[in-house]
Amino acid sequence: MTIADSILAEVNQEAETTKRVLDCVPADKLAWRPHPKSFSLGQLALHIAVAPGAVAEGALPDTMEAPFFAQAQPQNLQEIQDAFSAGLQRVKAALNQMDDARMNATWTLTRNGKALMSMPRTGFIRSIMLNHIYHHRGQLSAYLRLLDVPLPSIYGPSADTNPFI
Repeated sequence: MTIADSILAEVNQEAETTKRVLDCVPADKLAWRPHPKSFSLGQLALHIAVAPGAVAEGALPDTMEAPFFAQAQPQNLQEIQDAFSAGLQRVKAALNQMDDARMNATWTLTRNGKALMSMPRTGFIRSIMLNHIYHHRGQLSAYLRLLDVPLPSIYGPSADTNPFI
């Protein structure tokens, strides 16, 4: 099994969980935010949907210029769901282009040509494409709890859902 294969297996497993959480987002609360400095519920959900594909594609070249990030506000749930499906396809297409040598090669993020960070590409993918999204998925579950939306199982029972009974 290649490094990309093992990451793809995790992506596929976690996608099911992420989809369960995204499916709980109420359509009438997309503009809601828990604090003025926070993403809105819709922005956070859309970020979770699009970021993995963008990160995977950003990992293809050896160097990437750091983007200036602003998350759009989705107009509806379909936009989030479509972005999530498209993002998964982007992840799979990008990872399928990388052999183990490429995954272990150094990847660098720059700003105005100056290196901000360099690490093995697999570390970037694990840290930003996977762990970063798990972090935001946890934020999304907290947003949903604040809105009194029943939460699905993520890694085990939630207070609302027990997949083991």
